Amino acid sequence: MNRSHADAMPAPGLLTVLAQWVMLSAGWRRLVLAYGAGALGALAMPPFGALPALVVALCAAVWLLDGATTGRGEWRTLRTAGLIGWAWGFGYLTAGLWWLGSAFLVEADEFAWALPLGVIGLPAVLGLFYGVGFALARLIWSPGAGRIFALAFGLSTSEWLRGHLFTGFPWNTLGMALGQNLWLMQTAAGIGLYGLTLLAVLVAAAPATLATGGTGAARLGPSLAAGLVLAATALSGAARLPAGPDATVAGIRLRLVQPNLNQDAKFRPENREDILDRYIELSDRAAAPDRSGLADVTHVIWPESAFPFLIQRDPAALARIAAALPPGKQLITGAARADTAAEGERPHFFNSILTLAAGPKLGDAYDKVHLVPFGEYLPGILDATLRALHVRQFVSIPGGFTPGDRARQRILSVPGLPAIAATICYEAIFPGAIVPETNPNEPPPVPGLILNLTNDAWFGDTPGPRQHFAQARLRAVEEGLPLVRDANTGISAVVDAHGRITASLPLGVEGVLDADLPVRLEQRTVYARFGDAPFWLLLGLTLALAVAARRGSA
Repeated sequence: MNRSHADAMPAPGLLTVLAQWVMLSAGWRRLVLAYGAGALGALAMPPFGALPALVVALCAAVWLLDGATTGRGEWRTLRTAGLIGWAWGFGYLTAGLWWLGSAFLVEADEFAWALPLGVIGLPAVLGLFYGVGFALARLIWSPGAGRIFALAFGLSTSEWLRGHLFTGFPWNTLGMALGQNLWLMQTAAGIGLYGLTLLAVLVAAAPATLATGGTGAARLGPSLAAGLVLAATALSGAARLPAGPDATVAGIRLRLVQPNLNQDAKFRPENREDILDRYIELSDRAAAPDRSGLADVTHVIWPESAFPFLIQRDPAALARIAAALPPGKQLITGAARADTAAEGERPHFFNSILTLAAGPKLGDAYDKVHLVPFGEYLPGILDATLRALHVRQFVSIPGGFTPGDRARQRILSVPGLPAIAATICYEAIFPGAIVPETNPNEPPPVPGLILNLTNDAWFGDTPGPRQHFAQARLRAVEEGLPLVRDANTGISAVVDAHGRITASLPLGVEGVLDADLPVRLEQRTVYARFGDAPFWLLLGLTLALAVAARRGSA
């Protein structure tokens, strides 16, 4: 029986047909596919943690880049790849950051008009980083497994840039797909969040070759390798975890106060007495029949910006707090503070952590260094223009907050506690920026814990506060330090140096959390000592493999 060679070829499988359909898409259909794939990938982020969603999203990215060739020159191909990447990133960030819109509705009469700028505009701008990443990948693109390395290089580079340029915004970095799992997150102790990002892209994009490989080995090899890498990562993480709980620091008992104050009422001056009453009552509330409140703890912690007034300039409020603190007890609280201005000058306001003991006696303080653009201040290049249009930052502080002095950023000292690496709000999402920098001739400070005070009430019961907590938790693993996190509406928690949650209060409840302080790791982690250096080494190796594959296919 005579049949043509074409007739003898096996019919393509469903996955191959799907991949070819994606590759051959063009125009607006291609951009819609890229946007939808990116949006699906957001389901891999907390609180959903659906890693298969990232697999689908990144396999689609590979196939879209396969089809990016225009036949009209390398520059046009790179431009097409960049546009695909922008659409993919736009979808990913829109689906992952939609909850930002809640903040615009807290004072809807003043900020609701700007909601599209936060929900659509910010993802559209940040999507440009993914456009750069896709273009970088396409620049070193090749058939087969080589293009998986190319995509990992491009996206990991762009995610690092997103986390550092223009003040940085590393929220929902792709590595969080692995960084929320207790076993998988242990690898961050060596390679950090950006190393996890490189690993996540390599693993999640590898199955793309199932539909486009030639021989069986070319099709199956990358997926099998990715499965082995993921399994090895999980097993090594499980082996790193101690069999029992971490030891705790003797003589320390913490009380975290979670008042669950609504944001629309929190900063109204007329509520000052009610708010102060709630903090004092919660601080001395018996958490159990066998506990008697403040008598059973050594340190009380209140969240970010606890008061709608300047506590350090209110002797009556200070006296009330001090009177509620038994001798020897310490209060750590978030609060706005102002410096002393020269005559005729406006004082500078700071988002701070203050410490207070009975007396009343104010102790050490920390001023937030990494402020939220448009939330806590207006960027200098836009400040005058926006104020002329009567637009202000979200916080009702004249002129906005002033950042703390980065050169003077230091470890917070509180009697009875180990040295504290202090962070306020989203400062905890920046890997490598937890422990203050020191002069090259000075030994690096080694704190005993990370303290994170925050107020996520702006974002209600949405994925936002859960994503925030997951990212702060990963800092504990990277640095080998326990995390103590007090949030106005939650999630408040104590996390040990291995990322295990030892005590927590859920989102949206009022309460107190009494907990011991876990010890820090005896040996500093690789990431704590070398920062992103291991990531750069891995990124360089990934680039070399991608370039070698491209040359081999030429």
